[in-house]
Amino acid sequence: MGQHALSVPLLAVALAICYTLISASAAEAPLSAAATEYLQAHNQARAAVGVPPLKWSESLANATSRLVRYQRDKMGCNFANLISGKYGWNQLWASGQVVTPTMVVDAWVKEKEFYNHTDNTCVPNHQCGVYTQVVWRKSLELGCAQATCTKDQSRLSICFYNPPGNYVGESPY
Repeated sequence: MGQHALSVPLLAVALAICYTLISASAAEAPLSAAATEYLQAHNQARAAVGVPPLKWSESLANATSRLVRYQRDKMGCNFANLISGKYGWNQLWASGQVVTPTMVVDAWVKEKEFYNHTDNTCVPNHQCGVYTQVVWRKSLELGCAQATCTKDQSRLSICFYNPPGNYVGESPY
């Protein structure tokens, strides 16, 4: 009887551990193809300059999804005014063509050619802010979404970064 008394609690503990592990893995649903593509493209650019990878945030992705739908439905697919937001952000508008998440991030990373890391400057008459947000070392989370604008089949893509980056005078990496 002593053996049974010990094995029942051990079995209960083992079952509780298994249930916890199964519940935890079920709670983390696999990323969508688009989320995986946005994340991989960002992390490839970050790895190229020695910056740790971002993690996907469903919360940020939901916020960007709501925002791109609002911009599409209520604002004629114009860029969102995000100056006073709490996240870092990048936007891309593409006219009348299919734009993959990789193409979106590649367009932002293309600014790298104008960025001088040594003195943390951008070539005059060029912009580097979307690139530096992609590789901002202190940003840890990413969430992105895209909407197709019905009037002309253009695409609006927005990514949020948490914590935000692009502080004047501060190097991204």
